[in-house]
Amino acid sequence: MENFYIALFLAFLFFLGAVELGKTNKDRIVTSEVFSAFKNNYLLVYCLMMAGDWLQGPYVYYLYTQYGFNKGDIGRLFIAGFGSSMIFGTCVGSLGDKYGRKRASITYCITYILSCMTKHSPEYKVLMVGRILGGIATSLLFSAFESWLVAEHFKRGFEAQWLSLTFSKAVFLGNGLVAILSGLGANLLADTLSLGPVSPFDAAACILAIGMAVIIYTWSENYGDSSEGKGLLTQFKAAASAITSDEKIALLGAIQSLFEGSMYTFVFLWTPALSPNDEDIPHGFIFATFMLSSMIGSSLASRLMARSSIRVESYLQVVFLVSAAMLFSPVAINLFMKSSGHKGGSLTPTGRLLLLAFCIFETCVGIFWPSIMKLRSQYVPEESRSTILNFFRIPVNIFVCVILYNVNAFPMSVMFTMCGIFLVLAAVLQKRLMMATEKPKTSDWSSDRAVDSEAEPLNM
Repeated sequence: MENFYIALFLAFLFFLGAVELGKTNKDRIVTSEVFSAFKNNYLLVYCLMMAGDWLQGPYVYYLYTQYGFNKGDIGRLFIAGFGSSMIFGTCVGSLGDKYGRKRASITYCITYILSCMTKHSPEYKVLMVGRILGGIATSLLFSAFESWLVAEHFKRGFEAQWLSLTFSKAVFLGNGLVAILSGLGANLLADTLSLGPVSPFDAAACILAIGMAVIIYTWSENYGDSSEGKGLLTQFKAAASAITSDEKIALLGAIQSLFEGSMYTFVFLWTPALSPNDEDIPHGFIFATFMLSSMIGSSLASRLMARSSIRVESYLQVVFLVSAAMLFSPVAINLFMKSSGHKGGSLTPTGRLLLLAFCIFETCVGIFWPSIMKLRSQYVPEESRSTILNFFRIPVNIFVCVILYNVNAFPMSVMFTMCGIFLVLAAVLQKRLMMATEKPKTSDWSSDRAVDSEAEPLNM
């Protein structure tokens, strides 16, 4: 492996250490021992859940090729996953609001374990069932756990600002450190120990089972709207009404969809963008560098959210514009520099510039996740939280399915340009969201909750 990759990784590692060690008292939130125990319990569960997800990522596509399926067959399997997340996942998420977020979290574990078990079969229909189960699990991962956390946080009377600490730590650990360790662990099991491409899925199932045990014995139950006789259709109508009647919720959903759509498209594009002539690049090490960049972003987000003088609604505008510039960079760089690479060769100077730009984009992703979680905790109503969070993911799933279906129809430059435009639009909508939050409040849901709860935000 070239020294460039190691030097880049070490540079970002040094920067992460500087950000963490450079924190002052103004960058830290003073909490209580009771809250720390609660936070650590949630982080343990969240990291186990994310490990169960990250372990599967590196070998999904490869496993399908080992079973003899072509690109088209594999594309349909991925579409099935995103499609089931959009259709069935929304229903399951709504059931979590009604019957309990703890039950929904346990359902996530069971569903994903069953999905892992299907990977032992080379039968296409069985694998399709596994993708459908995986899609449902993904929806629960991104709704049930956050919904449980927010409800439990306020039920226990903790300060509202302390949520930002839990969110930033969850992204720092679950989407950063755990992702890196999971990638290395999957490689160890499948390649170094020669246990085959199914072994990471077996490891994921074991970790999910451990996490489920922790949930069962340490979590209490909480609900959204558990009114008797209130069916799914009624819950959907209530969630849709909340989105359409509150501009802030609608803007939040649109912003999330635009950013996530661009992010998932980037996942498909970064490999061919860095190696257009099939240059030999260390995919695993680059992935680890991306995750390290994301950790830097989440660390920066924790510093930003700790300061009451800095609003999330404000700095996210800058984050979206920087993200847009980074995804426009492949188009701009290719206009002024021509790739001189060849098959099996090393990364070109163009590729090195793009890799740096992509790392900056991943840093923006690390800032985005805890920040958007913070905004959702402020503006999304508690009684329909899981339902609304899954509603937010519907446009994302539709967009990704369309991209997967037409992945060979558009040049990469067009797709990067489209993502950049989406992110610019997200910045415009974020500006509109900030303006909407500055309007005089009359019967704002967040204010009502603050009055009714003993938990008052710090430094607000």
